[in-house]
Amino acid sequence: MTARSVAAQMRSAAVALLQALDDEQRPHAALSFENEAARRWLEYRPARRPGACLAVLSPAGRKAAHRLLATALSDRGYAQAMAIIALEEVLDRRERWQRGRHSGDYWVSIFGDPADDAPWSWRFEGHHLSVTMTLLGDDVSPAPLFLGANPACVSYAGLAVSRPLAPEEDLARALLQELGPAGRAAAVVADRAPADIRTGTRHRVDQAIQPPGIAASRLAPTPRSMLRQLVALYLDRLPADLAAQEAARTDGSELLFAWEGPAMPGTRHYYRVQGDDLLIEYDNTTDDGNHAHTVLRRPRSDFGDDILAAHYREVHEPAAAPGN
Repeated sequence: MTARSVAAQMRSAAVALLQALDDEQRPHAALSFENEAARRWLEYRPARRPGACLAVLSPAGRKAAHRLLATALSDRGYAQAMAIIALEEVLDRRERWQRGRHSGDYWVSIFGDPADDAPWSWRFEGHHLSVTMTLLGDDVSPAPLFLGANPACVSYAGLAVSRPLAPEEDLARALLQELGPAGRAAAVVADRAPADIRTGTRHRVDQAIQPPGIAASRLAPTPRSMLRQLVALYLDRLPADLAAQEAARTDGSELLFAWEGPAMPGTRHYYRVQGDDLLIEYDNTTDDGNHAHTVLRRPRSDFGDDILAAHYREVHEPAAAPGN
């Protein structure tokens, strides 16, 4: 699948979704691309949000929404997303059915006309899942991309029954151990983890997070390779060609790895990876280390800022005068 066919698949799936909605639900899903507040919405907590709620859609509408979501994710990424959605019912049971959580509490929005040549975008979002794609022609800008899990692990007799974000935790922890004492001293920038990912639900990330941690250029070959694998793990949530596109943008970029909190499993911990127009954050926020958040962001390119800037320069800037 090429990046061009990814865009074509998204366009086709978005058109099919709008056609599958009835006259009551379509206005909730079909929104203006110029509505910046709604289009740049980012929320991973249970709350009402812009869009059409899957719980009130017809079976055909729900299936069309899931088919649209699937165009943005690899097989593994889609499986993680489905496991995260299913955890709503597990969490509701753990909370003794007090908060009314349910796996239908996810919302889909399409901004602009996917059949037109103008920029458009779409989002699939709910508790612990937020996927935003912005398109212009065959170009796809795939961030922010948020996946969380609560509970992060459901176990039986010491064995994991459900652990959808296991690779994101295990690889980073293995990297931390591989750094050795001197490397860990530079990478661990705080004894206590923050209460949440540092960027929260901000729709813009303007500056690098400090302190930066340890640079990949200071690492031995094995931990340096593991850091690249960690970045690839997040990018590979995307379809293969879209992941390759994003990986090419990180080539040559100095990567920085930082950890906050103890290294011991089952405790609150956090890490981040930063590079040129790249930010990955992970946290496990509860005292027993069983509530995870992860996000992939492009600080200069979130919500399609990269492709939109080029488009607006081309469309709106006056042509140079003859002879200039």
